[in-house]
Amino acid sequence: MRTVIFDLDGTLADTSRDLIDAANACFEALGQGALLDAEADATTAFLGGRAMLQLGFERLGLIGEDAPVAEQYPLFFDHYAAGLDRHTRLYPGAIEAVERLRAAGIGVGICTNKPTALAEELMTRLGVRGLFASLVGADTLPVRKPDPAPYALAVEQAGGQVGRSLLVGDTFTDRATARAAGVPCVLVSFGPAADEMPGLEPDALMADYAELDGLVAKLLPAA
Repeated sequence: MRTVIFDLDGTLADTSRDLIDAANACFEALGQGALLDAEADATTAFLGGRAMLQLGFERLGLIGEDAPVAEQYPLFFDHYAAGLDRHTRLYPGAIEAVERLRAAGIGVGICTNKPTALAEELMTRLGVRGLFASLVGADTLPVRKPDPAPYALAVEQAGGQVGRSLLVGDTFTDRATARAAGVPCVLVSFGPAADEMPGLEPDALMADYAELDGLVAKLLPAA
């Protein structure tokens, strides 16, 4: 069975505003105010909590050991869990594309560097968890993307084989994961880092989810 594995943040859903708000809540609790901008820093949001905290502390002149990123990281997730789906929205056409893949007998799953419990909760709140046969998060295994092991597990739990799968993502981490796993990679070009995607040399770029069916047929032709 052919299998398509999706990244979550920045690929299936625009989670940037809620992630930025969680990081800003950390800075506000320290008396520093909101250091990140929901639009200008959206690209950093999709790189994860540590990246956002590091960026904020850099703006305070705190770099390396002077920046209390490790101390604030658990607090970031507390804030994020409290506002998990306040602004998050699925990208237009994403779920319709997933439903078409399922109807065509193609397995679908998720491999994300978001903590598993938060990813499960978010997809459940968005009402689409049941469409995905697998969901592997940052802490499902001892390693995370770009290590290929989480990706391989997501494929296997979706009923597929790695050699007949592809990854849809939005960052250099997803591209590196696909390379490590030896599978094709489709990167979306509708997010805040759209201009950077061609330079990552994916197997294909996708500007709209309406294009996914054709890309899957090209990169994973039916036997």
